[in-house]
Amino acid sequence: MTISSSLNAGVAGLNANATRLATISDNIANSATYGYKRVTADFSSMVTSSGASGSYSAGGVRASMVRLVDERAPLIGTSNPTDIAVNGRGMIPVTSITAAESGGDTPLMMTSTGSFRPDANGILRTASGLVLMGIPANPDGTIPSFPRDTDSALRPVRINDGQFAGNPTTTVDLGVNLPATATAADATGDPIELTVEYFNDLGLGDTISVVLTPQLAAAGDPPTHEWVLTATAPDGTVETRTLVFQATGPAAGTLVSVDGVSPPPTSFGLAVPGNADPVTIYFGPDGDNRGLTQLSDRFAVIGVNRDGAPIGNLVSVEVEESGMLNAIYDNGFVRTIYQIPVIDVPNPNGLLALGNQAYRVSRESGPFFLWNAGEGPVGEMAGFSREESATDVAGELTAMIQTQRAYSSNAKVIQTVDEMLQETTNIKR
Repeated sequence: MTISSSLNAGVAGLNANATRLATISDNIANSATYGYKRVTADFSSMVTSSGASGSYSAGGVRASMVRLVDERAPLIGTSNPTDIAVNGRGMIPVTSITAAESGGDTPLMMTSTGSFRPDANGILRTASGLVLMGIPANPDGTIPSFPRDTDSALRPVRINDGQFAGNPTTTVDLGVNLPATATAADATGDPIELTVEYFNDLGLGDTISVVLTPQLAAAGDPPTHEWVLTATAPDGTVETRTLVFQATGPAAGTLVSVDGVSPPPTSFGLAVPGNADPVTIYFGPDGDNRGLTQLSDRFAVIGVNRDGAPIGNLVSVEVEESGMLNAIYDNGFVRTIYQIPVIDVPNPNGLLALGNQAYRVSRESGPFFLWNAGEGPVGEMAGFSREESATDVAGELTAMIQTQRAYSSNAKVIQTVDEMLQETTNIKR
């Protein structure tokens, strides 16, 4: 009966608008929730088969809800270095604190932003219990290759694993000017001695002795411009090189050969105790003011520099735009301890929504892929940042007014149908 279908359509309209009002109220309630993705209610008509020609049966309306995960909100700055957000497409891998502490399987979840802070066990987690996941770095700070279509390489981020770290010395730069008169026949021939501190793999300090000995010319001959460089490790290991400098021309004072090799090499390695790898003694290419020169009649140290530092205590961690999580130590040493990849799926709006602004892959979202931040379709990672709520309060209030009017109109339809049915009942009187 057509009048009955009108009643059913009115009821369907009430239900649909009640659903829309529920999504609006949820959006407004989460207008200050970081990383919240708003929900929208889409209406679609329901068509029923008509009866006889000239009659129409109302089908009503149906509401379907969609969470707009791909809708990005602005980022705001914070004072916490491990407040993390993705500046663009993509999500941050997380898991539950229960799974992380149990040591078993850690189900992969994702979120667009999070305020991560270390707990008593050094695990970076949010106050709501989401644990940051990443790829652990090798001891030298490099990131191993890992599968991109599975979460098998992801681990809960524990910053206390790198509480202490040493920074062994790998390179010593000899920025020294040697006197051009020191190799003349009447010169004293006194060697120039330098002592350079280095740090081994355990963070312990020791010294390398560097001696530059002028090779004097024979009586009546011009200066040789030749020096012997001797580097001695603490255990007595010695490396020796014979250096010859240009005497005239535009390149005067620069190296022309080392041990008879021209153009000269720029460095050599010295094996030192406590280091797995040799320390590179760098004396620079031609014209490099960090290396050795022979000019004037004076000895001058431009800069004898080395890398490395003693054992340092972890003072903070920060995330780079590339997703590298770096540990910063009080000795100035910075080391990469994790890489935080960015997750992307073909259909972000198909992700299964969980509590605390977390999501999980579903059949509708498609499979995930782990990207390096800032590469491919995903955005860069931002530390000291949170993503605001995607709710536009003004827009939601406007939609609330529209929903209220629509709800009232559908209620009026039901009231009208009721009055018409009453008139039909009154016919027999």
